[in-house]
Amino acid sequence: MKYPPLPAQEVIDVINGKQPASRVPIFIHMWVHPDTFGDREQAVIEMLKRYPSDVNESYIRLPYNHETPEGYPSYRWVNYDKPEGAEVTGLDEDIVIPDWSLLDGILADWPDPNYPDLFRWANPPDERYRLGQFWFCFFERHWMLRGMTNALMDYYTDPESVHRLFRAVTDFYLVVIERAAKELGAHGIMTSDDIGTQTAPFFSVGIFREFFKPYYKELIDKAHSLGMHFWLHACGNIEHFLPDFVEIGLDVIHPIQKHTMDEKKIAATYGKDLCIWAGFDVQQVIPWGTPDEVRAEVRYMIDTYQRPEGKLIFTAGNGINGDCALASLEALFEEALEYGSKVGK
Repeated sequence: MKYPPLPAQEVIDVINGKQPASRVPIFIHMWVHPDTFGDREQAVIEMLKRYPSDVNESYIRLPYNHETPEGYPSYRWVNYDKPEGAEVTGLDEDIVIPDWSLLDGILADWPDPNYPDLFRWANPPDERYRLGQFWFCFFERHWMLRGMTNALMDYYTDPESVHRLFRAVTDFYLVVIERAAKELGAHGIMTSDDIGTQTAPFFSVGIFREFFKPYYKELIDKAHSLGMHFWLHACGNIEHFLPDFVEIGLDVIHPIQKHTMDEKKIAATYGKDLCIWAGFDVQQVIPWGTPDEVRAEVRYMIDTYQRPEGKLIFTAGNGINGDCALASLEALFEEALEYGSKVGK
């Protein structure tokens, strides 16, 4: 491997804004899906082996909606099975909790965050920065249980039930964070909430401050109390929420999605307060751009987001799939490492 992985302390210093690393840290592997590349799958797997990932991530096994692991019948978000013959719908309209009257029973049989196989898919520790990750935090958890249409109405029609749900999931996540620190030795915890669309947030700043900000603050404060960073993946235009995230101490934000916000403005305004896990465009440049165009965009991103204090980790904006040419994928890694080495300390 031409470029060995960075040691954990260099990544920690970058996130904390203490100093840049010897090169810009990269954390791309988790977004590349070799199984979507068809007969090129093995070539992608071999390519990934040639390039470093400066973060050692471990997926955390949170409950599913209905299904339970063997021997743990209450380790699921709701206390009932999926109805037989249930209508097949889009993911955003799969309504798991059709009526809030079910919430009392659900909370009475709430999953236990001390589930012993929480880290069953954890990668072995090494010298890299160690990150525990789980998906679907508050908004995503809400709409995956209530369906998107119901969820967006719930903030107005039944705010008390939303707060009860968020209180329960927050208490669950707090234990998960504690266990990640103790059992994984994690330097950071990552979760996701796609709270923006291509053009605007899903809801107002007022809704965010009432239903999301206080609970996020609890998670961030817990992570910090344990010496951990808090990472958030949030697709879409989230510009209006960034001042609040800065206020409550968010450490790392992903991806500053291309074509949804002005990245130069975001970098100039928040680049000293947030470490930007900057996401390369997977909607246009990676699938349709030439390798030279990929390289040019990599340089543009590093020039835009890198700070004298560090504050940049380079990655993809979301999944890199089979519509990506292998030459473009290789150009992404090569340029991130080569150009990232030129702007390192």
